[in-house]
Amino acid sequence: MKQNIAFISGASRGIGRAIARKLASEGWALAINCSSSQEELRHLASELKDEFHIPCLPLIGDAGDEAFVQSALSKIHQELGPVTALVNNAGVSHIGLLSDMTLEEWNRILRTNLTSVFCCCKHVIPDMVHAKSGAILNISSVWGITGASCEAAYSASKGGMNALTKALAKELAPSGISVNAIACGVIDTRMNQCFSKEEREALCEEIPAGRFGTPQEVAELAFSILNAPSYLTGQIVTLDGGWQ
Repeated sequence: MKQNIAFISGASRGIGRAIARKLASEGWALAINCSSSQEELRHLASELKDEFHIPCLPLIGDAGDEAFVQSALSKIHQELGPVTALVNNAGVSHIGLLSDMTLEEWNRILRTNLTSVFCCCKHVIPDMVHAKSGAILNISSVWGITGASCEAAYSASKGGMNALTKALAKELAPSGISVNAIACGVIDTRMNQCFSKEEREALCEEIPAGRFGTPQEVAELAFSILNAPSYLTGQIVTLDGGWQ
C-alpha cells in the first residue's frame, strides 16, 4: 500500500505537535512546518524519526507566504512524494478591542490563520486531483462559529476558515477529496496560558465537561477524520466538551 504523506503547518507545539505524533505513531510520513520555533520543530522531527521510524521533514517558514509554500511542497514531493493529507494548523491569537488594533496586527492574524490555508490548499490540490483522492483538515475554533468579544480578528479568521472549508469541499468532492474542519473549544495549549488560575477555574465551570480539552484529544479526532470515507466532507466538527 502507498504510504500516507501528511503536511502539517504549525506543528512545533500544541495541537500541531500532537497531530504529528499521532500520525507518526500510525506510520505516516510527515512534513512538519513552523515559522519561528526552529529548534522545537527540528527536535520534534528527530524524535519522531527515532521513535516511530518514519520519514519526517522539518520545514521552517511562513505558511502565509506563497513562495515558501511552493518551495516547501516541491521539497516534500522530491523527498517524500505527493502530499495525501494536509493539516492546516498554523494559528495565532490576539486579545484586545478591535478599535485598538492596528492594521498590521489585523493583517498578521489573517495571514497566519487564513491566508496560510489558501496557500497550502492551492498548492496541494493539483496532486490530489491527479490522484482522485486526498484529505484536507483545517484546525478551527468555536469562535469562528459564535464569535468572541475582544477576539474579533481571530474570530473573523476562523469564520473565514469555516466558510472556506465548506466551499472547497463542494469544489473538490467530484475529485474524491474531502475537506473538513475541527472547531476547537478551549484546548490546554500555550495559546491559552494567558489565563490566570482563577480565570481557568471560572472557564472550566462554564464547560459541561468541566475541563479544558487536550491536544491529544484533537489529534485523535483529526486522525479519525483523515481516515474517514471521502463522503464525510464539508463538515465543521465541534470539539468543545459541550461548551458552545
